[in-house]
Amino acid sequence: MKINLSINGQKHEADVEPRLLLVHFIRDLAGLTGTHVGCETSICGACTILMNGKAVKSCAILAVQADGAEITTIEGLATNGQLHPVQEGFWECHGLQCGYCTPGMIMSACGLLKENPNPTEDQIRHGLEGNLCRCTGYQNIVDSVKYAANKIKAQTAKAD
Repeated sequence: MKINLSINGQKHEADVEPRLLLVHFIRDLAGLTGTHVGCETSICGACTILMNGKAVKSCAILAVQADGAEITTIEGLATNGQLHPVQEGFWECHGLQCGYCTPGMIMSACGLLKENPNPTEDQIRHGLEGNLCRCTGYQNIVDSVKYAANKIKAQTAKAD
């Protein structure tokens, strides 16, 4: 089946098997390996991306279901060499250890902050419930998202 989608602003067209998972399209056909394959059952969140602006687990979506979609992966967040505020937050607040869950955590946090730019700590924890981390204990991840929310708020205030 022929599909067309945009990943990080680049058009991708391919003839795919109807059962191909979007995570495998992203990694194997588009060559973007920042999106990790974890459980392939949508439990861990390592494969989280933004699809049409919403955080989704790409192992739970068939590539054909994404036909026509706008996809953003971890590789598409930085702009002109500048880290996205969520990426910067993970760097500044030590929100990662082994890094395996990090792309999915960052993409989930981006989705959360799009929906709620000023979340409480409880809202952040709830927003990241679908992402598992075996290393950090989550506090630094929560702090990273708070950092990003404050940075985005400051950037928005500066632009106004």
